[in-house]
Amino acid sequence: MNREKARIDVLVSGGGTKLQALIDAEKSGILKSGTIRIVISNKADAYAIQRAEKSNIKTSVILKNECGSREKFEEKLISVLKEEKVDLIILAGFLAILSEKFTERFEKRIINVHPSLIPSFCGEGFYGLKVHEAALEKGVKVTGATVHFVNAVPDGGEIILQKAVTIRKNETPETLQKRVMQLAEWKILPKAAELVSASIVKNRKEV
Repeated sequence: MNREKARIDVLVSGGGTKLQALIDAEKSGILKSGTIRIVISNKADAYAIQRAEKSNIKTSVILKNECGSREKFEEKLISVLKEEKVDLIILAGFLAILSEKFTERFEKRIINVHPSLIPSFCGEGFYGLKVHEAALEKGVKVTGATVHFVNAVPDGGEIILQKAVTIRKNETPETLQKRVMQLAEWKILPKAAELVSASIVKNRKEV
């Protein structure tokens, strides 16, 4: 493993399309200052794990119900992150809220992609299709995606990158979700990962 690159952990819960965008970005050189060291899932059947294995990336599954509490879950997660000497944590469709204690420990070292232009349609309860349903219900003409640092407030951290997507006539939540992923999320998440990784390498300091 190249010690000059930022060591990245990707946290997943589902299909792993955002993870795939990161894997592809590393292979193509878009993500050149960081390398995906491990993929950790909180769901045993997450297809994202298979995506990681196909690319020979180390994987781990940590289940909250087996840990007994969020605190114990986070303790186990931190243990794995320490073992892998992780510099940057990327939430890629990770469907679990991390505690303030956890986010403060890794301040400016956790990033997330949200499927709207924050501060619109974000915060507690806004995830997945719900975000796109709310955008269409409101009648906005432009939506998009945002990559931001993660803090104790859901979707409340500093914005790193945003990309807009124009809403089409007769759009459905499902078609909008797909277009926002393809045109925005899969584009800006790897770019943001590179920006933060480059900054970490420049100011070399392990978490």
